[in-house]
Amino acid sequence: MGPPPVSNLKAVASTDVETARDTSSHAGNYGGDIADVDYSVFTISQRRYIVFMASWAGFFSPVSSQIYFPALNTLARDLHVSNSLINLTLTSYMIFQGLSPMFIGDFADKAGRRPAYIVCFTIYIAANIGLALQNNYAALFVLRCLQSAGSSTTIALSSGVVSDVATAAERGSYMGFVTAGSLLGPSVGPVIGGLLSQYLGWRAIFWFLVIFSGAFMVPFLVFFPETARGVVGDGSRPPQRWNMTLISYLKARKAREEGIEAPSSPPKQKLRFPNPLETLAIVAQKDTSIVLLCNAILFAGFYDVSATIPSIFNELYGLDDLQIGLCYIPFGLGASIASILNGKFLDYNYRRIAKQRGFPLVKNRHTDLRNFPIEKARLQIAFPMLAIGSLSILAFGWCLNFGVHLAAPTTILFLMGLTLTGAFNTISTILVDFYPTQAAKATAANNIVRCLLGAGATALIDPMLAAMGRGWCFTFVSLVMLATSPLLLLIIYKGPKWREERRLKEEAKKLETETSPTSEK
Repeated sequence: MGPPPVSNLKAVASTDVETARDTSSHAGNYGGDIADVDYSVFTISQRRYIVFMASWAGFFSPVSSQIYFPALNTLARDLHVSNSLINLTLTSYMIFQGLSPMFIGDFADKAGRRPAYIVCFTIYIAANIGLALQNNYAALFVLRCLQSAGSSTTIALSSGVVSDVATAAERGSYMGFVTAGSLLGPSVGPVIGGLLSQYLGWRAIFWFLVIFSGAFMVPFLVFFPETARGVVGDGSRPPQRWNMTLISYLKARKAREEGIEAPSSPPKQKLRFPNPLETLAIVAQKDTSIVLLCNAILFAGFYDVSATIPSIFNELYGLDDLQIGLCYIPFGLGASIASILNGKFLDYNYRRIAKQRGFPLVKNRHTDLRNFPIEKARLQIAFPMLAIGSLSILAFGWCLNFGVHLAAPTTILFLMGLTLTGAFNTISTILVDFYPTQAAKATAANNIVRCLLGAGATALIDPMLAAMGRGWCFTFVSLVMLATSPLLLLIIYKGPKWREERRLKEEAKKLETETSPTSEK
């Protein structure tokens, strides 16, 4: 009978996203989509699906935090605790939001994205069931920590997925789409939380999250392929059998029954306990530490605004849970628009500087950035957004200080979302550029710095408001955020040199490891 066609072997080996595919086509062409075979075998349609699912997964961490805001006053009443104690559950959520990706990020880079997602969502669903059933503050506090541990890593995993399937030339747009999911939380979360809390009680919030996460897991288990390059390479190497999608597993089993062998054997992965020190090593790098600090300061300022809206808007305008939730819509709308547009601007600026320097523009191959000023290409976009975003926080504070009409602070929230989101997205993208093969760990490093600083800022904001008043408190926050601009300029001018020093150190370390006696076994 002769050997089976190459296209059949390819269909068995690759992890399929689409259920129907013309397997008689050429190996590099599925359903009219040309695969970028030099970097990734996933077609354009597959990449869009992969990025959509990664964006959806990244939605759970912020929505779990923000959906809770409109119910803060009700929870404090029902559990007979003060608002300060309820605010501690926000602080603890952010602490675990920073710590848990240190472990899962390393695990995801080595074992794969799918196992990491499955572990996270199992913890997350169990925590939400517990939160819906609990009756006391201690249980609320502990289960919120578990909820955070389960959901917070999804953002790091989403950045890892983008680095798996997208090169530097197109990474800005893909990161924009992924960020859009994580930034829908500030708009959609409070509205859903306000509706559920107002009409069904705060327990309905957590039952909603159980149902919504379950709805995500079904298509994920059936269709979402393993993308980690350490496991499947460019996507052509099959993952471990237990790590296959349901569709791919059934197709592979059918192929085995028909005597068709996959072109390569699944890699044998030796799973080890995740090492959080590798994430901390990223934090310790000169250029990375400055980028992480700047992003953390911006995040802390944004979170200060979000955390104070329920109490201030209730006190100043007499709003109930639902009305408070609706006030978050302008911010989320601005954030969603910015995440898409900013990604396009990032790709445009990359192409512009590449053309100026005669740097090759490739979408389907890995790009060596050692002679390219990626810091300049990315961070140039951040400065105007940082300036406008910081000034919008200042204006927000003084509007609240003078008790102007509700339309003014909510309009400013839209501008805040539009500008600060662009700054967040820019910095998240440059971190993936710095560590394309360790993107989950790099994003985990981003999480730990920004969430720990954000947790501290959330704990301090109430005493600051009491001591300084709304106007001067948010003026101080605004000025601290503006002070990050010189640090970003330092990265543009010194970053390429520091990045090359890091590359040479890593190569020397790798060479030493390969030539050591223990590596010859």
